[in-house]
Amino acid sequence: MSLLALQQDFRAWLHLGQAPSDARFSTDARAGLDVYQNNFRGQIVACLDESFAVTRAWLGEEAFQAAIVAHAARVPPGSWSLDHYPDDFPSTLAYLYPADAEVTELATLELALGHAFVAADAVPVVAGDLAGVDWDLARLHLSPSLRITPVTTNAPAIWSAITAETSPPPVTLLPDGGEILVWRSGETPRFRTTDQAEADALRHVGEGMLFGTLCTALVDAGGDDPATVAGRWLAQWISDGLIVEIEGEARCVN
Repeated sequence: MSLLALQQDFRAWLHLGQAPSDARFSTDARAGLDVYQNNFRGQIVACLDESFAVTRAWLGEEAFQAAIVAHAARVPPGSWSLDHYPDDFPSTLAYLYPADAEVTELATLELALGHAFVAADAVPVVAGDLAGVDWDLARLHLSPSLRITPVTTNAPAIWSAITAETSPPPVTLLPDGGEILVWRSGETPRFRTTDQAEADALRHVGEGMLFGTLCTALVDAGGDDPATVAGRWLAQWISDGLIVEIEGEARCVN
């Protein structure tokens, strides 16, 4: 047997506990290997416990542990560290709870908050930095901590109630759906819900769209006064600390 085949065989045993390599372990080796396997699984449990405390509180301990077991069977660790292992846990919950969207959305929110916490640092723009900006040519650079995810339920309200140690509200569906913006302000991860229009605007801006082009797109789309909408969004983004740089030519100011 090649070294690669032996390693793959051992990984299968470590992950699932059943593989041809299981029979190759001597009696003397089994005790130590069982400890190793138990530690491996314990690290996975601890990793998910730490990343999804609110989801665990919502599901209950028994259901959450069952979800961890199912996730470990579906998604073995794929890198040398467990830093990214929680990333696929929401997809496992979606598989396990297809009729309970709030479960997946709670986990997705927790995951986004965790990513925001460890995102690269960036200093947000403040209102005093805006003098002389030519908004037609302005390109807005967004915080590297920003995450945008869709939401169909009141999962954000459930998250807030659980973290505040109050009774969470019953699950409700949002009439028109929505999006959650997640970012870090200083050292504190934050989030707020918004509509599809603002979320799409932020996505376009994040992809490099000029602010003037965004305003033109709002004019073409009709609806509320585009200047008012764009101005309200810009003020909110600056207030939230979502904009970390404004690139573009400045007007000459006499």
